[in-house]
Amino acid sequence: MRLFLLTALTMTAFAANSVLNRMAVGPGDADPASFAAIRTGAGASLLCILVLLRGGSLPVLHRDRVLGAGALALYMVGFSTAYLSLDAGLGALLLFGVVQIVMFCWNAFTGQPPKPVQLAGAGVAFAGLVIVLWPGPTAQVSAAGAALMIAAGVGWAIYTLAGRSATDPLATTAGNFFWCLPLTAIALAFAPELAITSRGLALAVLSGAVTSGLGYALWYQIIPALGPSRAAVVQLSVPVIAIAAGAVLLAEPAGLRLLLGTVFVLGGIALALRGK
Repeated sequence: MRLFLLTALTMTAFAANSVLNRMAVGPGDADPASFAAIRTGAGASLLCILVLLRGGSLPVLHRDRVLGAGALALYMVGFSTAYLSLDAGLGALLLFGVVQIVMFCWNAFTGQPPKPVQLAGAGVAFAGLVIVLWPGPTAQVSAAGAALMIAAGVGWAIYTLAGRSATDPLATTAGNFFWCLPLTAIALAFAPELAITSRGLALAVLSGAVTSGLGYALWYQIIPALGPSRAAVVQLSVPVIAIAAGAVLLAEPAGLRLLLGTVFVLGGIALALRGK
């Protein structure tokens, strides 16, 4: 039950990142590059302070920071920029669909193939996402936006896989954010236009410090208990949570498809969690 509650809290934090990003970038309160950089800076600041307050040290010179920070930066920049031109629902489907594919393929190549019941659960959950997020016949998908979100999905999958060896989740996440900050700041130099309002700044800080920094530290803590296959599947709940939150907070439409898709996603997750 403790693992379930921690996982649910982490997935809610992940979904909150999508909502906060849409609230800032969508109406133009922040450009993607500024949002990503401020989000990373806020997360790095809070995490480093927490590590130092408890008397620990930052593992900034560890070789694992290259992979962790690089993957995190790929996710941060790709995620924020993709939502300029990509439908939010389809973007979520692309992101977590790619995450699931990458993680399942990695497990298969490293001698840890998912069990049939886990594959069945993943299939049911993915079918639920398709029900909820499949675009209508008139939807126009941006190729650039799709490519950016796919890149973000690859980055997040690598970041998740790298977290399996984290012995100190808080310090490891702080180190990753520390080195991710200059990487995301580089994106500012290539941004066509930089603009952020006080509202966009507040949303970026909230996303970085709370739902990203603390959320990712918690994620690194529970990944070893979940295992790679289950970690891949449970993340399929994030788009459904994000769309439900969008319906309440952003007045986005929600109907029978959302309810039916939610049943499929949660049912598939429950099936996959039985596969350990």
